[in-house]
Amino acid sequence: MKKPFLLFCLMISLGIAAQRPLHVRTLPMDSIRLSDPSILADTMTRQYYMTGTGGMLWKSRDLKMWTGPYQVADIDSTSWMGPHPMIWAAELHAYHGKYYYFATFTNSAVKIDTVRGNVIERRASQVLVSDFPDGPYRLFGDATYLPADRPTLDGTFWVDRDGHPYMVFCGEWLANWNGTIEKIRLKDDLSGTIGTPTVLFRAFDSPWSRERENGIEGPNKVTDGPYLFRTATGRLGMIWTSWIYDVYTQGVAYSKSGTLDGPWEQQTMPITPPNFGHGMLFRDFSGHTLMSVHSHKNVNGRYIRVPHLFEVDLSGDRLVVEKQIR
Repeated sequence: MKKPFLLFCLMISLGIAAQRPLHVRTLPMDSIRLSDPSILADTMTRQYYMTGTGGMLWKSRDLKMWTGPYQVADIDSTSWMGPHPMIWAAELHAYHGKYYYFATFTNSAVKIDTVRGNVIERRASQVLVSDFPDGPYRLFGDATYLPADRPTLDGTFWVDRDGHPYMVFCGEWLANWNGTIEKIRLKDDLSGTIGTPTVLFRAFDSPWSRERENGIEGPNKVTDGPYLFRTATGRLGMIWTSWIYDVYTQGVAYSKSGTLDGPWEQQTMPITPPNFGHGMLFRDFSGHTLMSVHSHKNVNGRYIRVPHLFEVDLSGDRLVVEKQIR
């Protein structure tokens, strides 16, 4: 009995046993059903790790065939998240020798408000940590990162020109009726937040998103999926997603100051084809910048979401989305 036990202990120390494989398969990207895909190109293991909504992880050596899913978020059932939270828009970030899992957690058992007839559930972005890119990712540091009395989502990571790390996230439109994108400073080890959130811009600032409500047309209320980048000229940009009526659509904004403080100037036209959105950027092992997005299709009342890859050019002073490669 000693050898199996010692082997199990070794696997735990290497972060292997905690991956908790489900029905593991190897599939091409277009056969995977996944919202909000985020891909970490890990230079230490020379492997790609893809996660997103649902808390699952897929692995690949070539961005073509993916093995998974693995469940890598180890949730503390005594936390505010409860024992079975919904997990949305997870991202992986390598920072200062560790790996961080930025994700939105929803505890449906806790209701925090009712706004215009909508019951608001406890939902917020939080950061988990691991020593390994494939987890296990666990809570650490502060019990909460964002205010408990309002719903927030889609937290992403950015180190600004002041050298400090930040979380950039959305204030959900269901509560404020005009979605926001905000920032809050993170502690240097990402174990919590400092101060209070600052609004960077609001959904109604968008010139391209549209909706009709009670016969009145205007900008859409939704802010979704912010992700930061710099062009080769040093210009700071942010991709984010909303809707044009019933079409999922992604646009881009640029900071005039080159910092998170903005002001943020929204570009007039969307940057991806219709029904693609929630983009995130990474550099592959050949040095190319790629954007992971999901397609968004309504089939007989059921939304089908599939991850895809586009080539992106950041060599000038703006982001240019080029051809789709997956």
